[in-house]
Amino acid sequence: VQLQASGGGLVQAGGSLRLSCAASGRTFKSYGMGWFRQAPGKEREFVAAISWGGGSTYYANSVKGRFTISRDNAKNTVYLQMNSLKPEDTAVYYCAADLLDGGRDYYTALNYNYWGQGTQVTVSS
Repeated sequence: VQLQASGGGLVQAGGSLRLSCAASGRTFKSYGMGWFRQAPGKEREFVAAISWGGGSTYYANSVKGRFTISRDNAKNTVYLQMNSLKPEDTAVYYCAADLLDGGRDYYTALNYNYWGQGTQVTVSS
C-alpha cells in the first residue's frame, strides 16, 4: 500500500481544513487507517483512526469533537476534517495504514507498517 497525504496549509485559529490520504492497491478496504501528527521537537502522536469498514472511529482527546475521520473505500481515500483549529494543532500530519490484526490497537504508531509522506498544517493565532 502506498499513501499520499494532501490538504495541509496555513489557516487562522478557528478555521477548518480537510486532509486527504489517497491509497494505492486493491487491498485498501481491508486496512485500518490512522492519522498521526508530529510537531517540531515532539514525538509523533495519535490523532484519529478508522476501521476497515468505517464502522469504528477513534480520536485523541485533544481533537475529539473538532476532528472527524472518514473513508471512501470506492475512492481508496481517507479524510480528516479538522474544524475549530487551534495553534497547538500545528504539525506535520501523516496518514498510516495496516491490517491491525492480532489485536493490535489503532492508537500506537508502531502498529502501522505503511505511511504517507506527511502534509504540513500551520494554525496561526
